Amino acid sequence: MNSTLDNIPGFTDAAPRFDGRVALITGASRGIGRAISLALAKGGAHTILLARTVGALEELDDEINEVGGSATLVPQDLKDFDALDQLGAAIYQKWKRLDIFVGNAGVLGPISPIGHIPPKDWQQLLDINVTANWRLIRSLDPLFRQSDAARLLFLTSSVARQSRAFWGGYAMSKAALETLVETYAAESEKTPMRVTLLNPGGTRTAMRASAMPGEDPTTLPGPGEIAELAMRLLHREWQLNGARIDFREWRAAQANPA
Repeated sequence: MNSTLDNIPGFTDAAPRFDGRVALITGASRGIGRAISLALAKGGAHTILLARTVGALEELDDEINEVGGSATLVPQDLKDFDALDQLGAAIYQKWKRLDIFVGNAGVLGPISPIGHIPPKDWQQLLDINVTANWRLIRSLDPLFRQSDAARLLFLTSSVARQSRAFWGGYAMSKAALETLVETYAAESEKTPMRVTLLNPGGTRTAMRASAMPGEDPTTLPGPGEIAELAMRLLHREWQLNGARIDFREWRAAQANPA
């Protein structure tokens, strides 16, 4: 019996192509979001890059232009929910559809006992990790349904399902995100859309360094390695809906094929 990982496209002869596809990536200015944005642009997609930091977005735009790609910059705070509500209409006016969505942006929040988390930090975890993704689904859903093969990818974490002391705030938000995404996948089952959760695990990013300051970052995979898997899950050849993929399981399967 084949496993879920057996369904991930291989693309052993050449990098996957996304010519003519329109992609929106949140948290695009750094880390995993930046690596995915650059990989999609190199593959031929037009990338809509959403992040708060204008300078970092402009630097990424320059790099995309250097490799022959194209991008539209959206310097926006995910807590500006009214702007998220309007984003779908703006994309429709220019492209009439959205083929790829990557829900990458997220905040870690305090690593502390649950009872010590300040209410404002708790609310920010909900606003950015959960509510912003719901507002984006709500805003973009008609665009996904205009695509012939929309592919949606949301980044999650192992703590969503494996409770860990002092990680309660982040874990709560990722568990809520997983329920939201799995419900949306079930509601989209009879469409050409495919909705996927990706757990990258510990990755060489600024968020990881703030959570685990004593960790040797050279022992962790880089954002580009996560992007390699993401390209497979965002390609039209990926056909499973509602799957939850673990990067380390995939990498182990690649290293030790049956």
